[in-house]
Amino acid sequence: MLIESMQFSGLLIGICTFLIIGLFHPIVIKAEYYFGTRCWWFFLVSGISGIIATLFIDSFFFSALTGVFSFSSLWSIMEVFEQEQRVLKGWFPMNPKRAAYYAKKRNSVSSK
Repeated sequence: MLIESMQFSGLLIGICTFLIIGLFHPIVIKAEYYFGTRCWWFFLVSGISGIIATLFIDSFFFSALTGVFSFSSLWSIMEVFEQEQRVLKGWFPMNPKRAAYYAKKRNSVSSK
């Protein structure tokens, strides 16, 4: 039969990649809200750990998903800093507990 000869691993990897990237979007927003840009190292450690782990995973499917997770973590480093800029522009809510930090950032940006 046709279905028996089909390979679904590529389709599943694509779906999981879409979900992983979609999951990182709110994680970056929340991480910047609660921790600011100082959480970038968490994404770095996650990315490097995942890259190392993917080298030792025997299953192609899970190795590929670990690689997607790893590079999504590394991409999130840049996104955390861009998220801070989006907060400063007023596109996302700022954490009121960090209002002084944002005010200082706004003043340093506007003085340039």
